Amino acid sequence: MMLLSVFVTACGGTNNASSNKPTATTEATTAPSTEPTAAPEASAAEMRSYETTKGTVQIPVKPQRIITDYYGGELLSVGANVVGVEPSTFDNPFLKDLLTNTQDVGAPVNAEKALELTPDLIVVMYDDNYDALSKIAPTIHIPYGTATNIYETVKLFGDIVGVPDKAEQFIADFEKKAAEGREKLKGVVNENDTFGIYELTDKGELWTFGNNAGRGGQALYNALKLKMPTKNSNDNQTLQLSMELLPEYAADYMFLTTYDPDKKGDKLKELKESPVWNGLDAAKNDHLFYNDFDTYYRYDPIAITAQIDLFVDMILERNGKK
Repeated sequence: MMLLSVFVTACGGTNNASSNKPTATTEATTAPSTEPTAAPEASAAEMRSYETTKGTVQIPVKPQRIITDYYGGELLSVGANVVGVEPSTFDNPFLKDLLTNTQDVGAPVNAEKALELTPDLIVVMYDDNYDALSKIAPTIHIPYGTATNIYETVKLFGDIVGVPDKAEQFIADFEKKAAEGREKLKGVVNENDTFGIYELTDKGELWTFGNNAGRGGQALYNALKLKMPTKNSNDNQTLQLSMELLPEYAADYMFLTTYDPDKKGDKLKELKESPVWNGLDAAKNDHLFYNDFDTYYRYDPIAITAQIDLFVDMILERNGKK
């Protein structure tokens, strides 16, 4: 459970409701500087009050230089200028092209590095050094689990960045892609077919996931509206399985990621040789999919949207339709 907690809290799904609601109050100050690299102190901008779990924070109405730890994809989805992120963000295949001018600020965010980048807003999931960061620029602490799905997430960050119109556009594009994906699968998968998400760890542990713990759950279940295995449930976003229990949680289509940071491959080899694994209907029908960890682990709005096409293409190709 400790291992899975690291996976999920660092870059997993999101749950629970938020208290991060902005107030209507704004404070007009002087016009922003035209110098692109000027420090926030030298470039006063229009500010507003933003309510957080740490209290009221005065933030720019239109922040121009943002540093974050684990919210890089969320901020980029609404067009924010992200100048610093934590290091694992650069492993996200969906964000690489958007991070060419973004620097690694460490995890937790290194205060000295943050100061060098002259941010006008800092947004963090973890508050390890909140006090130090808040002395550099207005700092918002958004705890893990603040937003429950892609809709709440995009709207939340669109509001923080001051671009609600971009948030609405992103959601519209997401819904369009989801509808297109569902249409492509019509007549290819049976309406009663079930789809399961699983992960094997480097310790040989096997887990199954719901619709909101990364691994493509939001794309598969919320966007494409495909069915979970009967015994699985969104009440159990993560559940460890024994090999004896696996058949009860198996699906007609099974998607497996493997957490194997040292690339040993031994646990995956053992699983593939298991009589239980090979005895599943999904194995017999060639409906087992072995997916890249970094690609499907991600849960930011940009990743979720891209995963729709990835799932659709896999399913179509395996059924000889692509």
